[in-house]
Amino acid sequence: MSELPLPENPEPTPPPEEIIAASAAEGLEKSTQRLNASEIFEAVCDTARDELHRPVLGLAFSAAAGGITIGISALAMALIEAVWGTGRAANLLGAMVYPIGFIAVIIGHAQFFTENTLYPVVLVLSERRQIKRAPWFGLLILGGNLLGALAFAWLAMRSHALQPATAGALAAIGLRAAAYSDRHVFWSAVIAGWLMALVAWMVSASRWTTGQIMVTWILVFVIALGHFDHCVATSAEILAAVLARALPLGRYFHWLWAAVLGNAAGGVVIVSLLNYGQVKAGTPPGPAAPGGPGE
Repeated sequence: MSELPLPENPEPTPPPEEIIAASAAEGLEKSTQRLNASEIFEAVCDTARDELHRPVLGLAFSAAAGGITIGISALAMALIEAVWGTGRAANLLGAMVYPIGFIAVIIGHAQFFTENTLYPVVLVLSERRQIKRAPWFGLLILGGNLLGALAFAWLAMRSHALQPATAGALAAIGLRAAAYSDRHVFWSAVIAGWLMALVAWMVSASRWTTGQIMVTWILVFVIALGHFDHCVATSAEILAAVLARALPLGRYFHWLWAAVLGNAAGGVVIVSLLNYGQVKAGTPPGPAAPGGPGE
């Protein structure tokens, strides 16, 4: 039995380091490619499924942690105001440091109303069977966030941890936030809810933590510069004014309902429905089923 002839010039096997380098380059290329709308939508839905099936106690603790942590934003603005006053330069500088608390909450994966609540809404639009879980999820996150915001306000105003000038500036910020009409608060909250839901959408589109930080900082900077109302972040400021006995508690609840409705309208209706629409309306129909109209 004759042996098979060997090829005259066999291709040499590349060394292992070249194989590893080529694999790394391919992985880097894939990781730097921009996701399309459908891929972002699937990432949002995957996150929503994980969130909706987390234990209730874990969600509650995470939401409370988010409410406390978001107080860092109010504290940062109060520190700027205590030193620089309330002029234009101080307003700009305060807006620049305001996103710190939001970055800590979002990058730290704490539950946060208008950011995490975008995910189940988008999932419900895609999978109707999830509709029973979504409402209680949103209420749980909102309740935990508000308790956390109250804990921050108590720590800031009743523990004597802050200098008097900083505590006074924090209370003054809360007083100004609560001074507007219900109509203004609602529409201001619509814009804040829209921007925060955009944060969640864009963070889902970002592969790198640095990109997620930059997206969060840019959009929250706009919220701060425009003094748009967020039902949790602004609660930390207004509750500080309440605990300083500069504002009645009833005024806070009067402000809260308009802020919650506005945030929900901006986040759920504008971002969720429009992004769902662009994905589903932009998806080409599948092949017609046998016996269907396509035949």
